[in-house]
Amino acid sequence: MAGWNADNAAGSTGLGAVTLVEGSSFCISLQNGDIFAHHPHGVFHRDTRVLSRWCLTVNGQELEPLGAWTPSPFRATYIGRAVRADGRADSPLTVVRSRELGAGILEDIAVHNYSQQPAACDIALSVDADFADLFEVKDGRFHRQWEQTRRAEDGALRIEAVWQGVRKDVIVRASGCDVSTDGLLFRAVIPAQGQWSVQATVVPELGDVAEGLFFQPAPDTVSPQDRRQQAWVATIPVLSLGNPAVERTMLRSHADLGALRIVDPDHPDRMVAAAGAPWFMALFGRDSLLSSSMILPLDASLALGTLQTLADRQGSVEDVLTEEQPGRILHEVRFGVGTGLALGGKSAYYGSADATPLFVALLGEVSRWGVSAEDIAALLPHADRALGWIRDYGDRDGDGFVEYERLNDQGLINQGWKDSWDGINFADGRLAEAPIALCEVQGYVYSAYIARAWMAHDAGDKHLAAELQDRAARLRKRFNEVFWLPERGYYAIALDRDKRPVDACASNMGHCLWSGIVDADKAQQVADRLMSPEMFSGWGVRTLATDMGAYNPVSYHNGSVWPHDNALIVAGLMRYGFVKEAQTLSTALLEAAEYTDNRLPELFCGFSRAQFPEPLPYPTACSPQAWASAAPVMLLRSLLRYEAHVSLGGLWMDPVLPDSWGAMHASNVPVGAARVTVDISGMQAAVEGLPEGMVFHRGTRPPLTNVAELEMLRRNVAPRRDG
Repeated sequence: MAGWNADNAAGSTGLGAVTLVEGSSFCISLQNGDIFAHHPHGVFHRDTRVLSRWCLTVNGQELEPLGAWTPSPFRATYIGRAVRADGRADSPLTVVRSRELGAGILEDIAVHNYSQQPAACDIALSVDADFADLFEVKDGRFHRQWEQTRRAEDGALRIEAVWQGVRKDVIVRASGCDVSTDGLLFRAVIPAQGQWSVQATVVPELGDVAEGLFFQPAPDTVSPQDRRQQAWVATIPVLSLGNPAVERTMLRSHADLGALRIVDPDHPDRMVAAAGAPWFMALFGRDSLLSSSMILPLDASLALGTLQTLADRQGSVEDVLTEEQPGRILHEVRFGVGTGLALGGKSAYYGSADATPLFVALLGEVSRWGVSAEDIAALLPHADRALGWIRDYGDRDGDGFVEYERLNDQGLINQGWKDSWDGINFADGRLAEAPIALCEVQGYVYSAYIARAWMAHDAGDKHLAAELQDRAARLRKRFNEVFWLPERGYYAIALDRDKRPVDACASNMGHCLWSGIVDADKAQQVADRLMSPEMFSGWGVRTLATDMGAYNPVSYHNGSVWPHDNALIVAGLMRYGFVKEAQTLSTALLEAAEYTDNRLPELFCGFSRAQFPEPLPYPTACSPQAWASAAPVMLLRSLLRYEAHVSLGGLWMDPVLPDSWGAMHASNVPVGAARVTVDISGMQAAVEGLPEGMVFHRGTRPPLTNVAELEMLRRNVAPRRDG
C-alpha cells in the first residue's frame, strides 16, 4: 500500500503503541498515553501533526504504564503509576487518562491516592506542536523550519507557527492550571483515599477556521464523534452470531470501518474510505475501491461516495511527475502544506495499474445493489473514460494486457497492490523488470469489461454489451494461454518486460479466481496450490510460497499474510465451488483475529501455525486498516453466497457457514431502499421484509456472462430454486 518501503524502520510506531482513528485524524502514543516527537507519534489532523509532545508527569516523574485499551476506535483509556522520586517500588498514586480523538483531543485525567495520608502533587503536562507533515514524521526527515511562538492567554497555551506565509495554531486549555510556555502545571493536594481530576483539550486552528470538535457537552449529551459513529451504526445491519469470538470480530470491523470514513472536502455530504491508520488516513484508489466493494451488503453509500470522489479527480492530462493520464484513476490523494513530500510532489499521484479497472468493476457492482439510476448514469462517462485509459495507456504495447512502468524516478516501482520495490519476483528470487503485466490486474480488467457490458445491456445498448462481452472473452482466452504454467500447476504472477512469465508462486492468482478469469479446468490446481503447506500458513495464505527464492515470513509482500488478500481468495474459492477450502481459510483468519483483540491488522508474519502457537505481528502494520477491517465482512458475504440484483428484483443466498460459527441473525440489512431481516441456521436461510417486486432465490445468482438467464429473471419467466 502507498509505496511503503518495508525496509524503512523510521515509520515504525513500535510494538505496544496505541493508535486511535477518527475520520481524517489519528493519534499514536505510548502505552502510558505520552507522546514524544522523537517517536513517530502525535496527534495528526489532515496529514499535519498538531500535537508532537504530550507528556504527563507527577512530581517530575513520568508514568509507569500499567495498561491501555480502546473501547472505541477514537477513544482510549491509559492507566499508569506515578513513580516515587525516592526509588521505592510501591507508589500510592495511580493515574487514569481517558482520551477522545477529534480534530484534536479531549483528555480527562484522574489521579488516585491510595495512601492513608494526603499527597501533595505537582502534575505537569509538557506540550509541543511542530506542525510537521505526515511524510516528514513517517520518514524521520524534517524539511521545513516553522517560526514558532508560544504564549499564555486567557488561561490557555497558544502555540503558533508560520512557514512561507502559512499560519497554524493549536490551543491547549484546562481549568485551574498555571500556564507557561512549556505547558500546563497543576498544584494539587490529593486527599487520603481520594482523587483529583481535570479535563484538558487540544484544539488546532489550521488556516482561518478553528477545527475544534469538542464543545464541552453536557453530561446527558454525546460527543460529535459518538454522534457520527452512532449515525453509522444506525445505517448498517445489527448482527449476532452463535460464536461470540466471530461476532466480536465482525462488530469490531463494523466499528473500525465507521471510524475510517473521511469526508471529501469538496463535498461534505460524501464519505469515502481512508486506507488505514496510522500513515494512510487519505483516499487511496485501490484500497478505497476494494474496501467499499467488500462491504457492499453492509453499506452501498461508501462505495458510491468513493466512486464519485475518484471520478471528480479522474485524470484529464498527461503529467510525467504525477503519472496522471486521461481517464486514469488516482493512486492516492493527500491534503496539507507538505505535499511536495508526497509521491509525484503534488497532492494527487496516479501511479496505479489496478485502480482504473477496479473503478469500472465497482460501478457495475454498485448498480446491482440499488443505487439510484441517476447516480449510476452520472458515473458512466467516467467508466468509459477509464476503459479508454485501459485501451490507450494501460495496454501500452497493444498485446491485450495492461502493464505498468513508472514514468519518473520518484514514482512507485511496482504499481499493483504489492507495491513494495521487491514485491514482484521470479521463483529463484530475481526481481522482475518493468514493464510488468500483473495476473490479477488482467482479472480486474476482465471484471471491468463484464461489468460495463452488463450496464450497457441493462440500458438497452445491446451493441456495446456484445462488444465488451467479446473483449472480455478474448482477454480470458489469451490470459489462460499466456499466464498459465502447466508444468507448475499455477498462474505466473506477471509477465516481465520481455513477456516472460514471472514464475513465482504467489497469492495474486487467488484474485484471478475472484474475478472469474480462470478457466474451469485450471481452478482445482489453483485451489490446491493456494491451500498447500507452502502457501497456507495455518492462519492464512501467504503472499509468496515458502519454496520461492524471495520468501521471507517477515517481509511486507514476500511471505506475509494479508487478511484482505485472503478474503478475496475466499471469494474466489467460493466462486468456483471450493467450499471446504473457503471455510478452512475463513475460520483460520478469524481465529487469528482473536490474538489481536478481534481486529485483523493490515498484515501479519507468515510463520507456520505448526511452528508458532499464535500469529506474529508485522512491526509496521497499519491497524485499523480499511481492507483488513472489511475482510471479515467479505468472508461472511462469500460464505453466505449473498448477492443482490435490484434491477432484476432478486436476492440470492446459499449459505455454507462453518458449523463453529453457529447461527446468524441480522436485522436492518439494506437491500435497495428496503431493510430486511436475515436468519441463517446451518444451510437454511430465511429473509423477511423484502419489498414488493423482490424475490428471494435460494441458490446462487447466474453469472453476469449468462445474459439470457438473467433476462429470464427480469421477465419473471424462470426464477431459480425459490425458497
